[in-house]
Amino acid sequence: MRVLVVDDDRLVCASLKTILEAEGDIEVVAMGYDGSEAVALYSQKQPDILLMDIRMEKMTGLQAGEQILQAEPQAKILYLTTFLDDEYIVRAIGLGAKGYILKQKFESIVPALRAVQMGQNVFGDEIVTKLPELMAQGGQKEFSQYGLSAREEELMALVAKGLSNREIAARLYLSEGTVRNYLSAILDKLQLRDRTQLAIFYYESGRVLRR
Repeated sequence: MRVLVVDDDRLVCASLKTILEAEGDIEVVAMGYDGSEAVALYSQKQPDILLMDIRMEKMTGLQAGEQILQAEPQAKILYLTTFLDDEYIVRAIGLGAKGYILKQKFESIVPALRAVQMGQNVFGDEIVTKLPELMAQGGQKEFSQYGLSAREEELMALVAKGLSNREIAARLYLSEGTVRNYLSAILDKLQLRDRTQLAIFYYESGRVLRR
């Protein structure tokens, strides 16, 4: 696994390089110290994953991530930060980041990188527990303006609860293939990338999830 590390604290970068390369199968291809370096180094090195801080001088990690993903939508970005701000979480997910974890939990970094490499989205427990707060922010969106049917809205609510395709299929008496088709159609209509962005979209609509 080839990883690009970007953090404005050079000691953190050096520590991360030591931790990651001790795994044997992880190579830190380069280290950068601000968002502009992240953009340039990503283009040059084409890493499997970009592990990046958020608050940095000159250009933030969020600004850098947005530029990188506009140029290369398949880029895998994992944010590693000390900040648990709602705005940062929503922006990171909204721009298409694959994960958001806290620096305080160094033991979670390698497992998170491996999960992202396998195509998973990784958000720490602290992030997940913030989602109900995000739910209450802003007014309620009318999904009908996006051309969503009542069934699609129902399925979206179940995705937001964290149910898998199999669990949704059982709940709605559908096949898993039909659920996948519905999900693809919803993502296309809303111009979203994945289930995580869909859940955040639902939370931001101001709706309250029924347990």
